[in-house]
Amino acid sequence: MLNGKSILITGGTGSFGKKCTEIILKRYKPEKLIIFSRDELKQFEMAQVFSEKEYPCIRYFIGDVRDKDRLYRVFDGVDYVIHAAALKQIPAAERNPFEVINTNIVGAENIINAAIDREVKKVIALSTDKAANPINLYGATKLCSDKLFISGNSYSGWHGSRFSVVRYGNVIGSRGSVIPFFTKMKETGTIPITDPGMTRFWITLEQGVEFVIKCLDMCVGGELLVPKIPSMNIMDLAKAIAPDCEYQTIGIRPGEKLHEEMITVDDSRHTLEFDEYYVVEPEFDWWINERHRSDGGKAVKEGFRYASNLNDKWLTIEELRSLANIT
Repeated sequence: MLNGKSILITGGTGSFGKKCTEIILKRYKPEKLIIFSRDELKQFEMAQVFSEKEYPCIRYFIGDVRDKDRLYRVFDGVDYVIHAAALKQIPAAERNPFEVINTNIVGAENIINAAIDREVKKVIALSTDKAANPINLYGATKLCSDKLFISGNSYSGWHGSRFSVVRYGNVIGSRGSVIPFFTKMKETGTIPITDPGMTRFWITLEQGVEFVIKCLDMCVGGELLVPKIPSMNIMDLAKAIAPDCEYQTIGIRPGEKLHEEMITVDDSRHTLEFDEYYVVEPEFDWWINERHRSDGGKAVKEGFRYASNLNDKWLTIEELRSLANIT
């Protein structure tokens, strides 16, 4: 579905954006692939890998999702938008709340309005497990963003723009991952552990991109899609990276949970299960769509909750070492 289309990635110079660009250029033949971000240095560095000379379809646009006028300009003629731009560092969000709100919430509103008015066909917004029952500002802004994109379907009217959300957990290989931090601390001989019982969902960058592209194809608008991915205990993670180090328990940091969740008990009332993912349907009175049910989706049991400590899929130490290329 991407062949001959114009695709735009917000936050396109981030970890997700670069991997998404790599996969799209390798497998598809888009008319245009637009990288939209606010950092000129990162765009320059990315252009050394994906040059406009080697890939004539690629375009680099400097801009910020806070700037509605710039979005109106760059969305002109775009078929699909993958929205990966966000401020996501939890401590920084607590110290700079208005900045995070302007990017994650106001930026989402700007994208919705620009997409509708420019008649973008589909928008997929990336979410996070931090958005389910959030306890920090970052998670709260992402939950608000999720709600905005889902409700955006109520505003599109005859324009036909459709908005969906993809939510997944920690990404192996991303810049914000704990893995590079543990790797660096390995040199000191001591690994700080917040809580030995802590668990997290894990997914690789490539798996995340694959799932987003799949969702772009199958989404109808209004749904929140969650992949089935494994969990891992923090101690197993530490042993995979630094088996010979000492482990020092330092306590859970402000804004952290002991376990993450991606589907709450309340959301489960509208959740369909598939072999490899879940779909949380919207609560619109007018939203009647049988596609997911005809594709084999089954309602989850009452009281279902998809949390990292209740998972039936777990990463082993050996599997993580393989996925993260840890030697």
